[in-house]
Amino acid sequence: MTWTQLYDPLGHWWLSALVAALPILVLFTLLAGLRVKPHWSALAGAATAMLVAIVVFRMPASLAGESFLYGVATGLMNIVWIVVAAVYLYDISVNTGDFEIMKASVGGISSDRRLQLLLVAFCFGAFIEGCAGFGSPVAIAGAFMIGLGFKPFHAAALNLIANTAPVAWGAIGTPVHMLAAVSLLPEADMNAMIGRILPITAIIVPFWLVRAMVGWKETFEVLPAILVVGVSFASMQFFWSNHIRDSNLVDITAGLFSLLCTVLFLLFWKPKRIWRFAEDGEAVSVGAGASHPATSAVPDGAGHHYRKSQVLKAWAPFLILSLFVFLWGYKPVKDWMNVHTTPAWVTADGKPNGGWNTPLHRKISRDKPVVPKPTPEAAKFPFIWLSATGTGCFLAAIVGGLIRGVSLGNLMKIFGGTLVRMRFAVLAISGMLGLGFVTRYSGTDAVLGLAFTHTAWFFPFFGTFLGWLGVALTGSDTSSNALFGSLQRITAEQLHLDPILMTSANSAGGVMGKMVDAQSICVATAATNQVGNEGIIFRFVVWHSLALGAIVGIIVMLYAYVFPHLVPHGLTFVH
Repeated sequence: MTWTQLYDPLGHWWLSALVAALPILVLFTLLAGLRVKPHWSALAGAATAMLVAIVVFRMPASLAGESFLYGVATGLMNIVWIVVAAVYLYDISVNTGDFEIMKASVGGISSDRRLQLLLVAFCFGAFIEGCAGFGSPVAIAGAFMIGLGFKPFHAAALNLIANTAPVAWGAIGTPVHMLAAVSLLPEADMNAMIGRILPITAIIVPFWLVRAMVGWKETFEVLPAILVVGVSFASMQFFWSNHIRDSNLVDITAGLFSLLCTVLFLLFWKPKRIWRFAEDGEAVSVGAGASHPATSAVPDGAGHHYRKSQVLKAWAPFLILSLFVFLWGYKPVKDWMNVHTTPAWVTADGKPNGGWNTPLHRKISRDKPVVPKPTPEAAKFPFIWLSATGTGCFLAAIVGGLIRGVSLGNLMKIFGGTLVRMRFAVLAISGMLGLGFVTRYSGTDAVLGLAFTHTAWFFPFFGTFLGWLGVALTGSDTSSNALFGSLQRITAEQLHLDPILMTSANSAGGVMGKMVDAQSICVATAATNQVGNEGIIFRFVVWHSLALGAIVGIIVMLYAYVFPHLVPHGLTFVH
């Protein structure tokens, strides 16, 4: 059975787009409006997507079901496995007592909550995003902040806001690789263009992040540190993407560079007043009508002191994680593992990493105007169990635990506890990926995308929000680029805009949708023990997400109509 997607089954583009948006409306209404648990919300959204696909868009029921199962399987292998492994590494650190030493080492740099927020949520979170992505920085940094004494709500919500500027190069540059694959445009050009958009927001986000927790006065008190964090991260992000032209290590280098610069800066500079939560000491009001936590003045750097060797050993598992993730992302190593560990029955076309041709493979075709000519959609499932990023994270956790003296039996016991704690998050993430894949293979993603083409001159702005929508829907900048990368190129060419700019805008705009997608919110609540509070967190972050997305849209508009000569063309990667 084969089927070609329909993009206007109701005869009116606005009506077809409204029906195509029903799964998103159901998901967000249940999650944020009615406070239904995220796994039930995700499953309800997926069921709505299948119903819309079958009844309105005339997709065969068998293909709709296969699309959902394909999404669930992909989510388990590519996302859930990474998140579970990252949380497992954190659980081991807690079990060994290393987490207390890590917290103390950060607290020793500064006991000011604003500066701890910058160090952990932004700098350290960006580094983890570059290594693993797919929700792991929210999980690890969120748990880290709770250990430091942040309220669970702040730990979840603020990490969602922080995990924006680095997302386009998450998981060893996976979103950029996907964008190049689907748009068939030079990866170096798009990599550099994203590196000319997001560094601007990287300077804004640290300020925005602190302001989301405290008032204006308290924010400006640490403005020098905010600038060091933002400018150091943005400068390395721009340098690596535009001059080294390597998309794999942009976040890792920028995160580490920003962390190093900030730590060195804080050795010589301290805020005049150390801002703490009210429960940390004697409460002092921040002013009438303020909605922020109270503060207290305490000596900076207060807390237990550990020897440098203890601090190094405590951080060793995360250093090992960095090494493993780098090796797992290094193509010769990955290819070797694929060749020697992929079962023959799941290979395709004789290629170990080609994947198993699922029953959905090439059964569905996209059509004009989404693609120049009818094109069958691939649906391969690469069972690359050893070279998967999640496996690298899991093995790093095992090695880190063994080095710290944890027995193999205890490591397995800790892992069992991690699985139990993450069970509902796993269901929610799987349901979300099932929803995203039904949307993709039914063509309703393209219907929503085509609706944006009616914005004409304003398409650079609204096209950026198309990327935002893709991430908000699927939970992944990689998936958003897979959904809309080709459509962005086609639409840009039809409207006589630069396709390099608009495909890059899809990825850059998508990062601001990361904080409102159900997958990220589920990971954040699971890591901070707030399952059931997803709707509250969504309502808090959605306005930040829309405002930051609008800023990216304005930046893209300026590149499109004021500075078009700054859009890169003809670049090559440096090897």
